[in-house]
Amino acid sequence: MTASAPPAFPRAPAPTDAAFLAGLAEAALAAGVAIRRIEAEGVSASHKADASPVTEADHAAEAIICTRLAALLPGVPVVAEEAMAAGTQVECGNRFVLVDPLDGTREFISGNGEYTVNIALVEDGTPVLGVVYAPAKGLLFAGRPGAAFRALRAPGAAVDAQDWTPIACRPVPQGPIVVAASRSHGDPATDALIARYQVAERIPAGSALKFGLLAEGKVDLYPRLGTVMEWDSAAGHALVVAAGGSVTRPDGSPLTYGHATAGYKVHGFIAWGADAPASV
Repeated sequence: MTASAPPAFPRAPAPTDAAFLAGLAEAALAAGVAIRRIEAEGVSASHKADASPVTEADHAAEAIICTRLAALLPGVPVVAEEAMAAGTQVECGNRFVLVDPLDGTREFISGNGEYTVNIALVEDGTPVLGVVYAPAKGLLFAGRPGAAFRALRAPGAAVDAQDWTPIACRPVPQGPIVVAASRSHGDPATDALIARYQVAERIPAGSALKFGLLAEGKVDLYPRLGTVMEWDSAAGHALVVAAGGSVTRPDGSPLTYGHATAGYKVHGFIAWGADAPASV
């Protein structure tokens, strides 16, 4: 039997990647208002079936983002973390959005500010637009094909892409490198990989902020060999590629998205700056 092609979902009428990217940024900034309000009122957490923590802020941010996406990209499916945890079934097709409404919930609960809102538009398995927003830091990263940006924006602020600062990954040096690593999710395999390199500095950070450090040229390598979810990495993936870097599976093969039958799991990735080594 010949496999049928995936369903083709309608494309929204906005004419440019820049317009879409600004819309994703607006959704993230709006979600930041709810997250910061709940943070100020006091955070209480429960646990999902997989034992990961979840808060009221996760749910509130996701609701805001999904409402915004329905207007920005009508008819385009949205795969959002908390909806997936609740058992929602989504048929992705060739174009869909991945949403992590609060990446780094442990950092959010701890109060260290290293949490982000991640939104990515995926086409044919590849994340092409990505927004990573850190509400507590007022720090926005955004990437579209061929261009990546950094901006300071308070939650709820207006989006004016005209004054976003262009950023780019730096070329990976021949000598010692700077590495970003997870603050809360270390694992022996990742530590062993990092140990293979001359490391000038190892910078711990929470959430998708590590992708931002790579995209703006502050680190050279961000490896994560433990299993994560597609909504954890897609926005940062788009950002790093837009900034001239690369994100692959640990074996160097392309990292693709939309694998519903695999539970949207990503079994590790390696993100490099520009001119990455041929092998790891």
